[in-house]
Amino acid sequence: MSASRRQILLTGGAGLVGLASGLARPGLSRAADRPLLTHGLQSGDVGTDSGVVWARADRPARAIIEWATTESFSNLQGVFADALPETDGTVKVALTGLPAGQDIFYRVRLQDIAAPTIVGPAQVGRFRTAPADRRSVSFCWSGDTAGQGWGIDEARGGMTIYSAILKNRPDFFIHSGDTIYADGPIQSEVKLPDGSLWRNRVTEAVSKPAETLEEFRGRHKYNLTDRNVLAMNAAVPILAQWDDHEVTNNWWPGEPLTRAEHLKKKYADPNVLALQLRAAKAFHEYMPMRFEPSEPGRVYRKIGYGPLVDVFMLDMRSYRGPNGENTQTAYGPDSYFLGPQQTAWLKRALLESRATWKVIAADMPLGLVVTYDVDKNFGSEAVAQGDGPPLGRELEIADLLRFIKNAGIRNTVWFTADVHYTAAHYYDPNKAQFQDFEPFWEFVSGPLHAGTFGPNALDNTFGPQLRFVKAPEKGQVNLSPASGYQFFGHVAVDGRTEQMTVTLKDATDADLWHVTLDPAKA
Repeated sequence: MSASRRQILLTGGAGLVGLASGLARPGLSRAADRPLLTHGLQSGDVGTDSGVVWARADRPARAIIEWATTESFSNLQGVFADALPETDGTVKVALTGLPAGQDIFYRVRLQDIAAPTIVGPAQVGRFRTAPADRRSVSFCWSGDTAGQGWGIDEARGGMTIYSAILKNRPDFFIHSGDTIYADGPIQSEVKLPDGSLWRNRVTEAVSKPAETLEEFRGRHKYNLTDRNVLAMNAAVPILAQWDDHEVTNNWWPGEPLTRAEHLKKKYADPNVLALQLRAAKAFHEYMPMRFEPSEPGRVYRKIGYGPLVDVFMLDMRSYRGPNGENTQTAYGPDSYFLGPQQTAWLKRALLESRATWKVIAADMPLGLVVTYDVDKNFGSEAVAQGDGPPLGRELEIADLLRFIKNAGIRNTVWFTADVHYTAAHYYDPNKAQFQDFEPFWEFVSGPLHAGTFGPNALDNTFGPQLRFVKAPEKGQVNLSPASGYQFFGHVAVDGRTEQMTVTLKDATDADLWHVTLDPAKA
């Protein structure tokens, strides 16, 4: 077994620490009491030659991670990292030097720090590295897990949509934000309109809005008790981004916690920053994301998945200005959405991309109006602020779309979630108030396992044309997962023709609508 210094550093520096006093369990000597993996395995941020592997231990332990290109684990290689209290027992390791376009089987075992001869049982996962050639690629995307009080009802099969995603055997899954609902309490029972009961599994951490680090961690752990989630995680790499509910509904940096919904939740902190810091730590502990030494905690990044697909993961939450009226006529801090630094990165990364398709994973749609403070019917939560020429945050998006056109960047497609229904939007400059851009598609999906709501109003600034929508009837709000309005999307890129086929699906894996896009040639 070998472990390079780089591989150890990518775990966050955990590989060579952990033997200090206070971490061991002095009384542990019986082999029957072995260290255990508590919440399954995850992989993520997979490229042509690397991928991140995640696990969690029930006590301080050394995680031994071995991988091979065969299920029999012949010719295996290995690394190690230490699961410590500082990260709630979680470990993340970047496996490097992997062969391209290959199934990678990995297994994780725990070695007890107090008694190194005691090793726990192994768990096995797998992922496929990105191809180096023009091989067909597929992925799924969606967002919004365990929201609006709809948790794990074992009698109804739990979060069954994750099993539907697994049936598609995608190369990776983009979780488009709201990976948890830290701000929404989950009650043991909810009465449905037909008189039946939705019976949630409930833990202490999900019984109130999260405020402490342990409560934020508990939200992530709750989702990782669902058997459908665990099965998908072990077989499909996750590309994770965050949105608002990882912290609290519709938050923006520096927001005072004084809205009516904040007062109902009885937050002890006066502003969102303290919540944000704790939530971000828990998010990065529990998501199989690469560690970025230059900017720890960064969510936006590029994942290259071979010659056909580059994925640009955006962060539409951490760098925005206030969720105000969004009617500024000049670009400045109050109209930031991606923010100048992230926007400059995105332009540069798009310009450098040589992939056929540039997949822009956005946690919020561009052309849908989303209200910030629903109690006062005030402010913009997303980009759109209503019909007309670009104002506020739309100025930043208009600049980005103009850049993409002028730089000759082809085949950008936007994938998003957040609004709790599924839709396909075609942005047409001929029908837009701002017209200095090339046409593009935006596909909306979700929720994965949360309440479903009716469709939002389209803003004509960038000319979105509604090509498909499935949502509840007007006036129906917060429909349970039992109502049949849970959605994800599937994308297939053909290695021979390079065409992209996007299919919108529901939780039963039924195809609702699809379109095949031809790649534009430079």
